[in-house]
Amino acid sequence: METLTELLHDPTIAFFAIVAIGLTLGNISVKGVSLDDSAIIFVALAFGHFGVSLPPMFRELGLILFVYSVGIQAGPGFFDAFRKEGARYALMGAVVVFSGMATAWGLGALFDIDSGVTAGIYAGALTSTPGLAAAIEAAGSSAASIGYGVAYPFGIVGVILVVKLAPKIARVDVKKEEDDYRREVERERPKIFNRNYVVANPNIFGKTIGSLQIRSMTGATLSRVLKEGKGEVASPDMILREGDVVKAVGVEGALERVRLLVGEETDRRIPLGGGYAVRRILVTDKRYVGKTISEIDLFHEHDATATTVRRSGIDLVADANCRLRFGDRLTVVASEERLKELGREFGDAPGVLSRLKLLPISLGVLAGVALGQIEFPLFGASFAPGVSGGVLLASLVLSKIGRTGPIVWNVSGQTNQIVRRLGLIFFLAAVGTSAGENFVATVASHGATLVLVGAAVTVSPTIVALAFGRIVLKMNFLSLLGVLPGAMTSTPALGPAEQLTDVAAPRVAYAAVYPFGMVFVVVACQLLA
Repeated sequence: METLTELLHDPTIAFFAIVAIGLTLGNISVKGVSLDDSAIIFVALAFGHFGVSLPPMFRELGLILFVYSVGIQAGPGFFDAFRKEGARYALMGAVVVFSGMATAWGLGALFDIDSGVTAGIYAGALTSTPGLAAAIEAAGSSAASIGYGVAYPFGIVGVILVVKLAPKIARVDVKKEEDDYRREVERERPKIFNRNYVVANPNIFGKTIGSLQIRSMTGATLSRVLKEGKGEVASPDMILREGDVVKAVGVEGALERVRLLVGEETDRRIPLGGGYAVRRILVTDKRYVGKTISEIDLFHEHDATATTVRRSGIDLVADANCRLRFGDRLTVVASEERLKELGREFGDAPGVLSRLKLLPISLGVLAGVALGQIEFPLFGASFAPGVSGGVLLASLVLSKIGRTGPIVWNVSGQTNQIVRRLGLIFFLAAVGTSAGENFVATVASHGATLVLVGAAVTVSPTIVALAFGRIVLKMNFLSLLGVLPGAMTSTPALGPAEQLTDVAAPRVAYAAVYPFGMVFVVVACQLLA
């Protein structure tokens, strides 16, 4: 037994023991509810209580990998969501943070708790280290650290439990929420159609497709033309004649503009001539990442036409302004020989998607750590985003950029999932052992009242936010499950939210509200102290 205890105090052995036991327990399902990877933190709390600890590097490494992977995957969707719904996410962040602050202030006054300790409880309940630093500075004493230590363990566990149990308690149909979210995404990116039209407008007889600038005028793309019973790939120098039939690809409104310009729709088919084919080509060559369709003259050189770009399961029109990203799939119409050449040009290498390239990740993390050290003025004091905030902001921006010189920042979904889960496991194991180390002693020393106050401060804003977001703002429930950990800066709680669904709603909402939550918590801690 003594030998086993000694072995478990070895950080490497302890880490794998915590992960193995945690994952085993996480696979156990009771009435359809399982803890999944989140079970690791409960096992880590128990190990920490018995004196097992993991090096701080485990926590930092896990946090960095997890947050970076979230930002890289959420980046493109984050900027769209922030531009359209930034005010709503800011409001949700304020509701979470300041309802928790109100709870802390009220209970602190009720139980006559020192203001510095109250601010510490609040920071711990929301697991905000920058908030603790602000509370200590504002109070002029370290009393806040006592409250922080008491509230922190449940601050981690409580949000995870809320995220895991909320769909069951609220009787939410996750499948319906997923379908609603997909429909919402499709409304922002309308469905793509392809239709055929007879050339009947005298104003375009005898003119080339290039001179008509159909793509810029209508927003649709011509992919094929039927001339004298023979189907051909549409090209800029092709002359349109009366009675020709063209195939256009685009959204509903774009196709209506094609009809007005060209002529009425027809059900006549346009078979491609011998040797022509349609194929999806995977963009894996970094030379084309970040370039728009208009910047690529390859299609003119190879007598080919790109009609759509499939990205994250959604088809987009391959218009002139469409900027390619790593892993896009281009639908191309061309001869068999040309398609082979295009495949070689664009990479078309599925195996590349599963390769873990550490250089972009390392450079991105370094940029984030540097950004996290910058001090920003805030209400007469200064505020630094810290490691997690800096890495998240850097990864969001780099994901949007896509490529810088030879460095491609985007990674495939499969690779990103591996990095994210690995980071979460490291983080949960390290944070759990750290929180469990003094948990029982702290409760015995300061009494159960502080623990219960901390638990109330953790849970109350989640209830308020879920009700406000659902009833008042009519938000998708899966997005709300991302808002909670984002506003409360609770990185571990995003894991179970993502495990609940395949859609991007939780991570996009988390990334959108996190910056607001990070700043609001610091302000609230200063006010409480």
